[in-house]
Amino acid sequence: MIPEKLQQIMKQDGVVAIATLGPDGPHLVNTWNSYLKISEDGRLFIPAGYMHKTEANLNHNPQVLITLGSSKVAGLHGPGAGFLIKGQARCVTSGPDFDFMKEKFSWLRATLAVTIETATQTW
Repeated sequence: MIPEKLQQIMKQDGVVAIATLGPDGPHLVNTWNSYLKISEDGRLFIPAGYMHKTEANLNHNPQVLITLGSSKVAGLHGPGAGFLIKGQARCVTSGPDFDFMKEKFSWLRATLAVTIETATQTW
């Protein structure tokens, strides 16, 4: 489900934008491309050190939009590639999904687990 090009981008330096929608409207938070991990079943895992507003919004509405890109990966029309991910997410604070990410990021308080519905290359 996760395209090879997206996996290449995840290995590069770059910023990830995560958008959620809560009762107060939209909210954006950022993380790093290299922090994203893929679970054995194809979900996207993101370590959450803070992201309290993101978690509250996901409890209200589990839909999430995520964008990421890299100038170092060839895109559709030359240098640079990016993706828009649409999915359903939740914050996990215990269990195997949490433990998997805690081994990699000792500072995390939760794992943002995203079930990807679409991953569209945008450039």
